[in-house]
Amino acid sequence: MNSMVLNRPVVSAPRAQLRSSRASTGRLATAHTRAVRTPVCRRASFRVQAILADVPKPREEELDQRTTEHIFPHLFQDGNPERAPAGAREDPWTDPKWADKQWTVYRGVAYDLTDFLGKHPGGNWLINLSLKRDATGLFESYHLRPDVASAPFKRLPVLEGFPVEAVPRAPYPNDSQLYNTIRERCRAELFNGGKKGEHRQGSEWVAACVLGFAVAAYTVYAMMPSALTGALLGCAGGWIGLTIQHCGNHGAMSTKPWVNNLLGLTVDLIGASSLMWRYHHQVSHHLHCNDTDMDEDVYSSHPLMRFDPRLPKHWYHNFQHLYMWLAFPMMQLAFEFGDIKAFFQRRTAGATLHGADNKEMASVIIGKVVHVGLLIAPLTFGATAMTVATTLCSYIFCQGLLLATLFAVSHNLGETKDPEWLESSRLRNDWAVQQIHTSANWGATIGCFFTGGLNLQIEHHLFPAVSFMHYPAISKIVKEECEKVGVPYTEYKYLPGILAKFQQFMKEAGQAPAPPGNAFPDRGGIGTRPAVPPQSGGGGGNTTVFASACPFAG
Repeated sequence: MNSMVLNRPVVSAPRAQLRSSRASTGRLATAHTRAVRTPVCRRASFRVQAILADVPKPREEELDQRTTEHIFPHLFQDGNPERAPAGAREDPWTDPKWADKQWTVYRGVAYDLTDFLGKHPGGNWLINLSLKRDATGLFESYHLRPDVASAPFKRLPVLEGFPVEAVPRAPYPNDSQLYNTIRERCRAELFNGGKKGEHRQGSEWVAACVLGFAVAAYTVYAMMPSALTGALLGCAGGWIGLTIQHCGNHGAMSTKPWVNNLLGLTVDLIGASSLMWRYHHQVSHHLHCNDTDMDEDVYSSHPLMRFDPRLPKHWYHNFQHLYMWLAFPMMQLAFEFGDIKAFFQRRTAGATLHGADNKEMASVIIGKVVHVGLLIAPLTFGATAMTVATTLCSYIFCQGLLLATLFAVSHNLGETKDPEWLESSRLRNDWAVQQIHTSANWGATIGCFFTGGLNLQIEHHLFPAVSFMHYPAISKIVKEECEKVGVPYTEYKYLPGILAKFQQFMKEAGQAPAPPGNAFPDRGGIGTRPAVPPQSGGGGGNTTVFASACPFAG
């Protein structure tokens, strides 16, 4: 497969080409064929082969000339002052004319959100995520009705003279014809137009099950601390992390914002921070899935883990597919210390906390205190310190292993990490294609119950604010539309199948040769230092990302 193909829009390949081409596209295309389990998706994978093979492969003498591909993330990386080059000003964040305003950017226009913050129907804890950044992707991916997403901006004050060009541009989901088609079908066929919030309902009974199990598990843990009860509490914490906190922080558990907010805060009880989670997960990961510069899930665990072969390589990465099962249980501690670091720096690895108010910042510390208090409570019932320590180790191990594995498995496969797709401008320009291509599914309704819809990751990324119990029905529509336009849709029937592919990917990613010029930039982001002069008029800088030498790129 070669990057020249990616100069052609995936969703607009002529049907004549789809019918006539029969060329093989190497390992990537065959991986999609193996992963897909349904007849509909098997036909889709054949069409993907035709699209990817549409341009002839380069001659041998041309290969050395295509070892790099230049992508253009913004120099300021989400308004991070630490990332600004020497002498550069981040005008909207530091200029007194704008710094004191509660501004956001939507489709290239800056607005003052001051009067709207307390009126947002979904709650201010969600609207705060949009402050002092381009919030187009957040608004459009969180509303099932496009008119609802754009309506507030017709009434909000426009900030004349605002330097919009200095703000990193967010994805524009509503510009994706594929996304518009899927969304309109879901509204019409599943939610009766989506005018009464039907899409946010349906998982309340799951929340009751999760909370009931968690209360029972904690009661046993507090009264009879042991390795077994610690493991039981770890499973309960993992279930909270996968389901009610995850979907509550997305605003997808109820039509009532206060219910979503309370369920979102349950992540503070299990050791993480709901505030940091929203910025890390919703601002960084969801909008820029598997993007090496913008998705902190790709690079935040480096150098311990090499989740992408474009990352710098160390000798021990050759064995990461083995030691990762010892590292994953430490996810609990990573959250504990990472949240404190982000609290003092006022930013996660991939997003600045521009909109975090005093109450949200206080919740980080309060949550840590309550979490620790709950864990050491058995001491008040006469348990020894050694018993509690043993119980805590069991709790941390089980909760961390469960969360890390199920969060990582659906985005880290050969099918979802093909670098020639990931660093393609065409892929980045179609938000829905990016979300679909960088995600993979496994299981169905039962998996949704236990993972909060994380098993149907494609549908979750397209509709993060929809109740996860609707994802099985949505997946049928998504597969049909992907088949029509030849977009890869990767799914596995059972969890063991995708886990085996995940293990294989981690081995190949760890053992892949280091790309040429392998280095981190001075601050943040993944890739190498600029190898070409900055482009004028684009408001951004250059980062060279090497897309060759990947064993599963085909």
